[in-house]
Amino acid sequence: MADRREALRIIGAIGATCAFPFSSGELYGQHAHPPEGKQADAGKPQFFQPGEFAVISRVADLIIPATDTPGAVGAGVPAYIDMVVRGNEQHQAVFRAGLAYLSSQSDGDFLALTEVRQIAVLTALSNAVDKGDLKGPGEKFFRAVKSMSADGYYTSKVGMSVELGYHGGTVLSEYPSCEVPEH
Repeated sequence: MADRREALRIIGAIGATCAFPFSSGELYGQHAHPPEGKQADAGKPQFFQPGEFAVISRVADLIIPATDTPGAVGAGVPAYIDMVVRGNEQHQAVFRAGLAYLSSQSDGDFLALTEVRQIAVLTALSNAVDKGDLKGPGEKFFRAVKSMSADGYYTSKVGMSVELGYHGGTVLSEYPSCEVPEH
């Protein structure tokens, strides 16, 4: 599989669709982390059916795959998406329609497609979203799942600490100065 940068290039830059349309409780909802070494989304989904949850997990994994650091699945992004969608009827409608769209593009089983074909389906959606086309259920779904994947990943312990190197709670004895070169 391509490295994370290549996968993000293929599917599109996360920042292009992250509009943070979620409440702070949803965005920072991953404050409970699993013990180290445990899969973050091991619990049962509360909103999605198991098959739907498997598709959401696969899509999130294609958006942020594991590399030398855990990807979306390892960071618990599918469980985060389930939590956000469970509490919002508008998100529920978007995800139900989007999952139906993915099913229609894959003879009923997105997971049965090859990885190349899965990426092709998502790339087409990403290209439409990048052009501002949010008319169809697939495009609305892709924008939402992509935003939630980024939000969930970068507010998780894995995303913040491992990927970004942020450890917070650090006491500094002094603040480093900012050296501005003379012009």
